[in-house]
Amino acid sequence: MPEELTTMDDFPIRMTLREQLVDRIRNDVLSGRLAGGEPLREQHLAAKFRISRGPVRDALLELTKEGLLIARPNCGVRVGNPPDESVRSLIVQLRREIESFALRSAFDRIDESVLKRMRANLQAFRTACQSQDLSRVVQYDMAFHRMILELVEEEDLSNIWLPVVSRMVLPYSRHHNVMDSYCEHEAIVDAISQGDCDLAVQRLVANIQ
Repeated sequence: MPEELTTMDDFPIRMTLREQLVDRIRNDVLSGRLAGGEPLREQHLAAKFRISRGPVRDALLELTKEGLLIARPNCGVRVGNPPDESVRSLIVQLRREIESFALRSAFDRIDESVLKRMRANLQAFRTACQSQDLSRVVQYDMAFHRMILELVEEEDLSNIWLPVVSRMVLPYSRHHNVMDSYCEHEAIVDAISQGDCDLAVQRLVANIQ
């Protein structure tokens, strides 16, 4: 676990310790800060984040069920290795289909209150990109896409989506600068603001790689 991650103080109070730790580990794996094969030990994580081992154990179990972590008898828990390129291509396609379906299904219900939340996310995402804080970049990136899923108000859809996105190490390296990722999100919100569903979906698909 990266040395600077020493407390849980910067997470929203509404989140449980387990939820905070799940998000933190998931963000670090998806951003590449935790590499495939890296061990994650209950005692070390509990000491690092100054919490009891119970929430740590629950967080590791949840991420193992997602497929992000691998647990083997007598070997402990390790970060799973990224899928090979052929499997990753399938995962990308699945994620595009799920999110495109969600955006089209809920598009007519997107009002100014939803756009306000999206713009607030954009502002936080921009700050994270400007500071090159990859853990935060992943946090707000994931939050934006989860927001689209939650517009459908169908929990099963989010439950299908999360294990899919959790198998993707997000390739910010494809950008000249992570601010390019922010610009892609901004373009999606602009299309939504214009009421252009087809353009919003097109830009959403282009962002998922």
